[in-house]
Amino acid sequence: MIAAVILLREDGAALLQHRDNKLGLRDAGMWVPPGGHCEQDESIEACARREFLEETGYRCANLNWLNSFLVKQINKWPTLHITVFWARYDGVQSLRCLEGQALQFIERDICSSYPIPSKHIEAWDLALSADKETR
Repeated sequence: MIAAVILLREDGAALLQHRDNKLGLRDAGMWVPPGGHCEQDESIEACARREFLEETGYRCANLNWLNSFLVKQINKWPTLHITVFWARYDGVQSLRCLEGQALQFIERDICSSYPIPSKHIEAWDLALSADKETR
């Protein structure tokens, strides 16, 4: 199981991580929400919090479940079950790129100029809708 967090800025931009461009790394060189694999006996929410903190230095105060989806087997990579959470950026904590090539807020209207897997854009749009409903 994999957990990811879409952190939304007030203007709807999402914090994305530019993955390393390494041979054998899934989504190498692409922009994705920070996240990663669950440890044994770790809840999916605890995994999301831990992975996000490890990769960004940011502590998510309130995580909201968003969606779960499967990424089918591609070449040598197995099918993945990904659970996505969303949260609002507090505007106070600093963000650091602790994994990957870069970490930045990307605005939704220019995301097509970045290599982002379509499933993550769909999740981003769901997060924007969920955020709008809770305001």
